[in-house]
Amino acid sequence: MEGETNGQRDPNSHLEHDICIHIFTVSSAMVGVCLTVIGLIRVVITLGRADTLADDLLAGDALLFLISCLLSYWALRSGGLRRMHRLEKIADVIFIVAMIGMVIICAVVTYTISIPPRPGAG
Repeated sequence: MEGETNGQRDPNSHLEHDICIHIFTVSSAMVGVCLTVIGLIRVVITLGRADTLADDLLAGDALLFLISCLLSYWALRSGGLRRMHRLEKIADVIFIVAMIGMVIICAVVTYTISIPPRPGAG
């Protein structure tokens, strides 16, 4: 009987632990992606082909991913199940907001690059 109770609790706890790990790893990877794209955008701006706010927006997006990553790490390290749930939910919401931001920023970059350069700009 006791094994069955533990068997029912362990999968939920294990699943929540896995979600925290996924948010943590993907968020940290997305910080790197944001920083890489910021560098690429700066190269495009330096070459005089386009000027955009996308690099500034990506810096904010990278910050959101970093916050999500840190909250997930904190949730993994927390001792209490209630605190872990709360931190995980906050990290999840911030992660989703950052992903939506990334899609919007990609649209801005695509639009900016597709516009022909202005005469005399470069």
